[in-house]
Amino acid sequence: MNKEQINRAYLDAKNQYAAIGIDTDAAIEKLNQLSISIHCWQADDVSGFENPNGDLTGGIQVTGNYPGKARTIDELQKDIEKVLSLIPGKHRLGLHAIYGDFNGEFVERDQIKPIHFQSWIDWAKKANIALDFNSTFFSHPKADSGYTMSSFDPEIRNFWKEHLRCCRRIAAEIGRQQGSPCVHNIWLPDGEKDKTVSRFKHRELLKEALDDVLSEKISTDYLIDCVECKLFGVGSESYVVGSHEFYMGYAVKNNMALTLDAGHFHPTEVISDKISSMLLYVPEINLHVSRPERWDSDHVVILNDELLALSQEIVRSGHSDRVHVGLDYFDGSVNRIGAYVLGIRSTQKAMLQAFLEPTDKLREFEISDKNFQRMAYLEELKSMPWNAVYNYYCHNQNILVGDDYIKEIEQYELEITSKR
Repeated sequence: MNKEQINRAYLDAKNQYAAIGIDTDAAIEKLNQLSISIHCWQADDVSGFENPNGDLTGGIQVTGNYPGKARTIDELQKDIEKVLSLIPGKHRLGLHAIYGDFNGEFVERDQIKPIHFQSWIDWAKKANIALDFNSTFFSHPKADSGYTMSSFDPEIRNFWKEHLRCCRRIAAEIGRQQGSPCVHNIWLPDGEKDKTVSRFKHRELLKEALDDVLSEKISTDYLIDCVECKLFGVGSESYVVGSHEFYMGYAVKNNMALTLDAGHFHPTEVISDKISSMLLYVPEINLHVSRPERWDSDHVVILNDELLALSQEIVRSGHSDRVHVGLDYFDGSVNRIGAYVLGIRSTQKAMLQAFLEPTDKLREFEISDKNFQRMAYLEELKSMPWNAVYNYYCHNQNILVGDDYIKEIEQYELEITSKR
């Protein structure tokens, strides 16, 4: 599409939306303020740089062997820079603790320090993005039993407690240097494959461990701690210590942020329905946007009904400023740069549709018991020209419009990733 076609399509869309009381320029500005936390682990299949050739354990699996995955920090950063060049807006990058700059040396996880992430902080400033952080409780010999901070073994518990302390301090230093809070996510794979007798005891131990580590108070100007639940994992099908009920209770009791992952619930559950409830009880929500297929398989995000419903609930709540949007998927069967760009653009498109919704009018129908009118309006909105608005947004940010980014990714593969 050329500039004239894009502008003409946008003007037509702007007039159509104006007829139902929607300012498309305002919607674009809202979308432009949305900083998506892009996960670093899609580019290298969650290998990290602590031990890149180590096994991926703890209920996590990456399937596929598409060529060209990032093998070094430099390659990973170049891949992320390419992704950023193909999406509009200003975003963030989520790091896991195993992605530190360890200079080829092995550093045990209870010994990692901010210095190991200084090169990431410096790079992020040059790339004009902010960083978020994740503790890494998987793919380690001291997690082989299936338990970390809820282990019966005090030595194991203390090791992982120290790891969490290290991660909080690293995240706080990131937040201090970048001038905005670093969102630090806490997820543990603890659980068992079969019937478990000591469910209460393991959860009691986890609660005590979290209480101990989180007793170190760090300013929320630098750090936002989040706890993340899960229904089950590979190797923990019977029992996961950090269930939704466990972390929901913990977050509410301690007035802290709760992470909701789209793939961490029963197949018939959706996190879009949980947002309005949790916003009543926790100060902030951290979303891990993913696409589960049959199980927690973390497929590449596409523009489907649940992604749209999730976006609508964020906007309809009126508290989008309390919701952090991040991505969490890893697919080794397709071009990894393409997986990034497709997922990010899909998320932006869903949020844009939510920003373009006449929520007040729909709510008036609801209050007046005009449910047919509400239903009809929602159906008509599906065919409104929102994509013309997104194309205009991309064009104004000097970002490739429509499917033009596909050829750009193919060229990057030809010149860069295929030679790895």
